[in-house]
Amino acid sequence: MKLKSLLLLLLTAMVLALPLSGCNTIEGAGKDIRSAGKAIEDAAGDDDDDDSE
Repeated sequence: MKLKSLLLLLLTAMVLALPLSGCNTIEGAGKDIRSAGKAIEDAAGDDDDDDSE
């Protein structure tokens, strides 16, 4: 039972570490968030153009 709990904890830690490995610094995280926000703004801007027809 203890081995199963340890394996589950290890697997959870590995899964949580994967997304964080893409942002090595706070600056990197800020760039990622800014990029995601720009993509959302661009997509929203595309929708606004469709409504004006």
